Amino acid sequence: MISKVLPIYVLWLREMKRLVRSRSRFFSSLFMPLMFLVFLSSGFSGVKFQGIENYTEFLTPGIAAMAVIFSSTFAGLSVLWDREFGFLKEISVAPVSNTSIVLGRIAGSATTATLQAMAIILLSIPLGFSTDFKGIVFSTFFIVLMAITFTGMGIFFAAIIKDFHGFGMVMNFVIFPLFFLSGAIFPITKLPKFVQPLAYLNPMFYGVEGLRMVLTGRALICLTVSSIATLLFSIVTILLSAKVFDRI
Repeated sequence: MISKVLPIYVLWLREMKRLVRSRSRFFSSLFMPLMFLVFLSSGFSGVKFQGIENYTEFLTPGIAAMAVIFSSTFAGLSVLWDREFGFLKEISVAPVSNTSIVLGRIAGSATTATLQAMAIILLSIPLGFSTDFKGIVFSTFFIVLMAITFTGMGIFFAAIIKDFHGFGMVMNFVIFPLFFLSGAIFPITKLPKFVQPLAYLNPMFYGVEGLRMVLTGRALICLTVSSIATLLFSIVTILLSAKVFDRI
């Protein structure tokens, strides 16, 4: 048991040390979500969507999820760097399973993404977002599962794509449709009718709706469905990323 858990802890600790040593990267990654939050919440403050009384309260869970998806998916880029500089070759000769290596990478990146999302939620309070301590605590469940899902997705694409430029282009091609189909910045009911079914295949949609429910008490789908769907997506991406890790 210890032999399986120790590699996960070591890889997680490595990511935490990288985070501490490059704090500027952590804070700079908060800039874009905060820009979205400040400008969209102020710019659309007078717009009335059906069933939405306060747009800032509607928007904040979506922007927190945005911080998670951007931070998590680009964790695959660090995998490419590790392959380029030989770190993956070193750990590949160790008596450690691919699953432990993937779980360690996911744990480190998911922790970073979770901290960024929680920072967004706390910084949104002075902008007019209101929630309670219980909601913030319960929100970590969805934030962590989303971080696991999209970190696994980043590792999956890092196993398929061999160069840095191609990885960035493909991930942008994947991330933005997921983001706009998640209901993060406007209700999916405002999408064209033929597009709306795609939102229900989007893992980010369930994460956003779950966050919205625990933070504001209002969402399109019930908390149980959001919880189960988000959990299933996280398990699937872990299994897929572990399966393709041999290619890296």
